[in-house]
Amino acid sequence: MSQELPALVTTDWLAARLGSPRLKVVDGSWYLPGSGRDPAAEYLTGHIPGAVFFDLDASSDPDNPLPHMLPAESAFARRMEALGLDDRDDLVVYDGSGNNLSAARVWWTFRVFGHPRVAVLDGGIGKWRREHRPVESGPVALPTRRFTARLDRKAIRDLTALQSNLSTRQELVVDLRPAGRFAGRDPEPRAGIRSGHLPGSLNLPYGELVTPDGTILPLAQLRSLLRDKGIDLSQPIVATCGSGTSACTLVLALELLGFRDVAVYDGAWTEWGGRRDTPIE
Repeated sequence: MSQELPALVTTDWLAARLGSPRLKVVDGSWYLPGSGRDPAAEYLTGHIPGAVFFDLDASSDPDNPLPHMLPAESAFARRMEALGLDDRDDLVVYDGSGNNLSAARVWWTFRVFGHPRVAVLDGGIGKWRREHRPVESGPVALPTRRFTARLDRKAIRDLTALQSNLSTRQELVVDLRPAGRFAGRDPEPRAGIRSGHLPGSLNLPYGELVTPDGTILPLAQLRSLLRDKGIDLSQPIVATCGSGTSACTLVLALELLGFRDVAVYDGAWTEWGGRRDTPIE
């Protein structure tokens, strides 16, 4: 497969290459607490042929009380090797959310661990199914491979960096949570987390980045949406959300627009809103 794998591929693109020896498909589905959906069970019921199940929770740091914090390099490498993923593979990630809720996070995770040859399937498995393409049930077990992980720490922001940015405003913070949670009208899905947002941050609900069929907005519409939300691409951006998952939908959108000066606040609102010494609006 080509090293010039695009960040986003169509169902036609994947269908034409499915089964290629160096192409691996990854089901990266995950859903918000309280959604009533079980991504592992849905995967076993039906997935794109050959797809392995990433399991976002199990692929995160087990020793950190915050959800979805990046694991150690060695732990991530071992887990990907056990899934049968290789340094030489082209990876295509999808989810079942209809709006890239978690596929973009899995895509970003591979990239931040030094595996750039990874794409998101536009429209996810929902579009794949609507087009009556093949699915299979049951687990997929691939032979163990060699996977190398080297973390790019420049792509991550922590609590200290976000606290410092409150005064410097060197980076524009964009929150991808739904508008009601950002404004503090709606409760957070995790207990004990305050409502509101980081002072000075802007809101771009992640669901607005896709069309009704789950595919990403055309580039001209993406640019227009960012402009309407007040997002200035002359400034470095930090993407955040509830647990660092949907934040990556903005990283993907910006990648498609050729903008790469963006980092993810991995602790996200669960960390910031879960403390009592951090200011909120």
